[in-house]
Amino acid sequence: MLAVLFPGQGSQFISMGSDFYKKFESVKKNFNLVDDALGFSLSNIILNGSEEELRLTQNTQPAIMTIGVSIFNVLNQEFGFKLNEAKYFAGHSLGEYTALVCAGSLALESAAYLLRERGVAMQNAVPSNKGSMMAVLGMSLDEVEEEIKLLTMEKEEVCEIANDNCYGQVVVSGTKKIIELLSKKLKKKRKRGIILPVSAPFHCSLMKKAAENMNSKIKKINFSIPKPCIISNVTAKNENDVDQIKSLLVDQITSRVRWREGVDFMIKQGVNKFLEIGPGKVLSGLVKKIDKNVKISNINIIEDIKND
Repeated sequence: MLAVLFPGQGSQFISMGSDFYKKFESVKKNFNLVDDALGFSLSNIILNGSEEELRLTQNTQPAIMTIGVSIFNVLNQEFGFKLNEAKYFAGHSLGEYTALVCAGSLALESAAYLLRERGVAMQNAVPSNKGSMMAVLGMSLDEVEEEIKLLTMEKEEVCEIANDNCYGQVVVSGTKKIIELLSKKLKKKRKRGIILPVSAPFHCSLMKKAAENMNSKIKKINFSIPKPCIISNVTAKNENDVDQIKSLLVDQITSRVRWREGVDFMIKQGVNKFLEIGPGKVLSGLVKKIDKNVKISNINIIEDIKND
């Protein structure tokens, strides 16, 4: 039983999807639709831009979604993959929007608009240099939560779990001062904490303004019932109610990404094969750490199709 996965921020790279763009007209059409929806050439940033420009959150989010949707469509239309017969679709953070487009719930242009707005809102929610994120390796979720409880925080300080990615990989998000304090504490205990090169503290309560900003925008967009069901980052289980999906997309901005739990849920429902579609192989690596017994493959270049 198959589940299809779509990556989130951090998987991007310049010229991602370029081989699909050169070979398939449907991909060029998708790029043009996104450019028209956004009012500027995101495709030029993806194919020919600078790493710095692509790394801007408001560009990264619609760019990764565009690549994921384009490859997904090519696999179905040109190679007969029939991916909509999969048991579930799941995406990591912004990848949930990619999943919704591929499941027929959300129009490509609408997803591009929402992700651009989401990126801007998330970037502007916290003043520059106030927030930070850190990956904690080699510790369980419970252990990281216990370390957070032991921190002495002033009223305005925030330190929360942002991503529960897999066993031994938890990401925390919050104010820079307290994240650095946690980093020093972990170092003394010979635990590994890696400060992430991100521009804002995503998936924590500091993103409240961004969630409020996106609430009205998401409500105005037309969604359809997804086929197959989507695994929500917020609930870590399948969702197909349109109003609930909209509400969870808003909640997702301030809530932790429960990726490990979502993958565990899919496996318990009978999924034994995962296919990651889009740039990078981050999700493939996480799935392997969650359960070594399931099959995982990845497609982000045409050559990968022959190997799947």
